[in-house]
Amino acid sequence: MKLSHSFSGALRTFVYFMASGTQYTLEGIDYLPLYGEDPTAIEQVFAIYANVIELDEHGEVLNAKYAEKRATDYLQRYFNPDYVIDPPYEDWELELY
Repeated sequence: MKLSHSFSGALRTFVYFMASGTQYTLEGIDYLPLYGEDPTAIEQVFAIYANVIELDEHGEVLNAKYAEKRATDYLQRYFNPDYVIDPPYEDWELELY
């Protein structure tokens, strides 16, 4: 089975904004250096996104913005240890496959 156009579009959009340094949920945070300095942090962001995103039976994305927010909350806390992730991550959200 191929990925739906809906999922491909949601993923492409998220990747574009993450790679360009313009992700709206990370405004004011200089996270681009992590791509070379701590790629595991970026890996975790994409793992959370992939674990959280939901599709319906037709492959249509149901929660793109929520998946983006859950994923980028990880970097918010990475740069600001006082940042509260609400609700806290569940183990399944952080899994690396």
